[in-house]
Amino acid sequence: MHPLHDHIARQLAERLKSRRVVVWYDKRGELAPFIEELRGGPAVPGATSTVAVGEGTAQLAVYDGSFFELRAIVEPLVSGEIPEPVILYIPGKERDRRGSVLMELEKISEQDGSLFGQALQSYARQVLNQRHTAGVVDEILKRKGAGYPDFARAAANDGSAEPPSILKEIFHDVSGNDAILAAWLVSAERDGEIQDKDAGRELVKLVRSRLGLELPETPENPELLKQRAITLRYVLAGEFRADLRCPPPASLDSVPAPRNKEGEDAVRALARRLRWTFPDAYERLADQVEGELRLPEAGIAAESLGSIDTFRYEERLLLVLCGEHVAAGRFDEALALVSEREHSFWLDRDLVRKAHWEACRRMAELGQTARTVRAAVAKANGRTAAWLDAYTSNDGWYRLDQAQRRLEALVAKLEEDPDERALGVVRRAYDEACNAMAEGFTKALAKGGWTVPGALQQTHVWSDVVAARPRPVAYFLVDALRFEMGVELAERLPKTAEVTVRPAVAALPTVTPVGMAALLPGAAGSFSVTEQNKKLGARIEDAFLPDLPARKKHMAARVPQLVDLSLDDLLGMSRQKLEKKVAGAQVVAVRSQEIDLLGETGVPRQARRVMDDVIGDLANALQRLARVGVEHSVITADHGHLFFPEDRDESMRAEAPGGEQISLHRRCWVGRGGATPAGCLRVTAAALGYASDLDLVFPVGTGIFRAGGDLAYYHGGPSLQELVIPVLTVRLKAPGAARPAAAVSVSGQTAEITNRIFSVTLELGGQNLSLFSSSLLVRPLLLAAGRQVGAVIIAVEGELDRATGCVTLQSGKPVTVGFLLSDDSVPAVRIVVQDPATDAELYQSPADVPLRLGV
Repeated sequence: MHPLHDHIARQLAERLKSRRVVVWYDKRGELAPFIEELRGGPAVPGATSTVAVGEGTAQLAVYDGSFFELRAIVEPLVSGEIPEPVILYIPGKERDRRGSVLMELEKISEQDGSLFGQALQSYARQVLNQRHTAGVVDEILKRKGAGYPDFARAAANDGSAEPPSILKEIFHDVSGNDAILAAWLVSAERDGEIQDKDAGRELVKLVRSRLGLELPETPENPELLKQRAITLRYVLAGEFRADLRCPPPASLDSVPAPRNKEGEDAVRALARRLRWTFPDAYERLADQVEGELRLPEAGIAAESLGSIDTFRYEERLLLVLCGEHVAAGRFDEALALVSEREHSFWLDRDLVRKAHWEACRRMAELGQTARTVRAAVAKANGRTAAWLDAYTSNDGWYRLDQAQRRLEALVAKLEEDPDERALGVVRRAYDEACNAMAEGFTKALAKGGWTVPGALQQTHVWSDVVAARPRPVAYFLVDALRFEMGVELAERLPKTAEVTVRPAVAALPTVTPVGMAALLPGAAGSFSVTEQNKKLGARIEDAFLPDLPARKKHMAARVPQLVDLSLDDLLGMSRQKLEKKVAGAQVVAVRSQEIDLLGETGVPRQARRVMDDVIGDLANALQRLARVGVEHSVITADHGHLFFPEDRDESMRAEAPGGEQISLHRRCWVGRGGATPAGCLRVTAAALGYASDLDLVFPVGTGIFRAGGDLAYYHGGPSLQELVIPVLTVRLKAPGAARPAAAVSVSGQTAEITNRIFSVTLELGGQNLSLFSSSLLVRPLLLAAGRQVGAVIIAVEGELDRATGCVTLQSGKPVTVGFLLSDDSVPAVRIVVQDPATDAELYQSPADVPLRLGV
């Protein structure tokens, strides 16, 4: 036989195998030649013929004018419990769904609601597509009077039919019409072969058939270049035009449009293929067409652009629109636009641009949260406990501070700031919400006797929390760890960790000498804020504690088998050295000053870059201690902080009260006498429960005193951000036998890092993959000497948890991640990929990668 016969016979055999009975209506009778070939001889009136179909046989019955006769012929064959294989071929008739003599057999024959059989041209196209391109197939099928014998000859190529496709020979390494067109559009390297083999006419036919575009039929190389340019403009302009929400600009008048939806769909499909298959070439060609059509000057409003970024300028125009939405307070619209565009081809190709879209997202989220919190604050009652609960509950107001920190941390790492108007709007929204929160809470605090009933007091953290933990226990005293940062730290810990987070109320004033002393043993029974020799400090029993040496001496005297470490020292130690250091310890005190030190440097942008990494460093430190047997930890702070992006306005700066000044900070004055400035509150130390004759004066809102120190970062006052501290209790079990690790490969690394934002590609695989259900959550990090100095902010073709920096990898699906370097003072970094469930290291770059920023 021939390919057309074999193709139809295969489909018929499959239907017989699944249904046993095939009722085949052939309205035009155009497949009668196939039936004659199948039967191989003349029909026997009133009887069936045995025919070979596939690997078996069947009985063939042909309609000859009477459905009753046809039914009677096959009745003996189908009346048994299992019908014999039977084909009922009915030429020149349509199925009667209202009532047919063959209805029962039709029901048996149906599959997915339809009977067997297609039009002859459908069968022919399926076979011819294997040898010819779409244009040639169209030409064969449209020949006047062509029927089964003609299509059979074309499929068989017996010398009297169309020769096989030359284009398929030339583009032998791709499969399909669109694949051939895409390969031709992106490169002229096969033009010579197209010319030499006289395939230009076939190419023109293919373009006409697939895209509906008429090209001049000339095979010369110069004409092929012209045809390529015409086709490329047609495809890209066609996709762009169909995606517009407004009339197309005049600059597209010279480019013909697809005539119907089928043509538009073909153009979209080819444009998508170009982007997926040839991204580098597409970028160059799209920029070329964008310039030729002068689209950036066409005056199309960003709102009128569709959902597909055919051209680069669309992404840039839409980012401006996103900034305008934020600046106008249309935060929902901005977030919707970011979500719609986050997988744009152009953003996946340019991580710096993607980072700016991420900044827009964070601006909109901050604006949205500020609006929600401001409305809630306006309705808050006067009870301090209700204020504390509103700030620290699962969806509490602390989310406002978290959104602001995440935005400002990203902005500080970008080479260029995002839209100034948008940034200014959300910064003011945050400022106003904070001020309203601070005014309301401070007044409630004063009215409530400067107490928060039912709350854990900072002076009881040691006695109520640390003392109750099993030994050995690590006690992290983190200077200026805000409550929201403590919540994020809990989210960053492995899923196997036992973690609780609760708020505590810090001692006033919220400055380091007071707060750190309040966390020491003995503070629950005897604690006062006082002065000695004009120096502010805390007193526990008979010990005056104005500074770190005094506090360390106090701790050492009251805690047997104490080991005291800085966070930096802990992270820099080898496992063996750390194990030796903590051997026999009952309490390991870990002190961290990084947040406060960075905040008070007076360089807010640099502080913002690095401050977030302290959370990762604390998580790392907890893991290191667990590995050497210190499973239990308590993490807390001396105070929180306020950190605005710029200096306080002149109207928010108050003169110091005067009188006998003992200590002056931006957010508090401590001394005796003097005048209470407007917008401030005075409280005696005695009213705060201290055995002292000092006075304390605080700004009511987020204002500051004219004092030394930074104008953007400060603490000392009674705002929720300064006064509420986190208390985390953590148990991380010492790792036992490690489970087999999935293999994570990292590619695309450069020999050196020259930009603060750079990318690598992660891929999951390995023999132990089945343990991870073909997917795995990983945390990629940048480390330098054990410290975190960068994290992932972007994932292309992968799911990123922005809160934890974790990425979900799927087996066999590469994911490109964009790292954002936070500390550019380190000489080199290592790329590390961890399993956040266990903190196991799945990958580490074999050597340090040097930093050469600006090169």
